Amino acid sequence: MSITAERKQELLKEYATAKGDTGSPEVQVAILSERITNLTEHFKGHKKDNHSRRGLLKLVSQRRRLLDYLKTKDEGRYQTLIGKLGLRR
Repeated sequence: MSITAERKQELLKEYATAKGDTGSPEVQVAILSERITNLTEHFKGHKKDNHSRRGLLKLVSQRRRLLDYLKTKDEGRYQTLIGKLGLRR
């Protein structure tokens, strides 16, 4: 359900705004999106796993807060990010 270290490094390289960037909203949202995707796949086979479902809801809320923050700070970066990730909003 969690992402591998190699996959996390790939996401860092792809979404980092500067070299060594690990904390920008783009990187955080990309990592959260990957974890949300993995959990969504998990629930296709484990429909009654309500403990993990709570964790999924927390991840979705955290991603939403980061996206709202990015939208208020820089609309262009927000639009670029949701376009790259394929998010609906």
